[in-house]
Amino acid sequence: MLVKDLKTALSLTSLTTGGDEKEIKGCYCGDLLSWVMSRASEGDCWLTVMGNINAVAVAVLTDCACIVLTENAPLDENAKQRAQLEGVSVLTTSKNAYQVAAEISKLL
Repeated sequence: MLVKDLKTALSLTSLTTGGDEKEIKGCYCGDLLSWVMSRASEGDCWLTVMGNINAVAVAVLTDCACIVLTENAPLDENAKQRAQLEGVSVLTTSKNAYQVAAEISKLL
């Protein structure tokens, strides 16, 4: 499944452009950046409430397919700019991480 397909299937809102053609291979939930950095896998859809520039850096380092900010968590402006530069797709939803992960598990 591609990021753009997930976006459509779950009615997610894009906060950045680019990265929609990346393949989603799995899902990872977590907000502690150092923990995610050592455990997320390439191609994961990362569910978090961390919308700062460090989260974008972790997504780049782990080669996550995208970041989904759950519970309408905000994306900092400097994080948005960096995500655009790095081609990281950042999406948002009002649902919590459990709800989104359960929906993703049905799609993958």
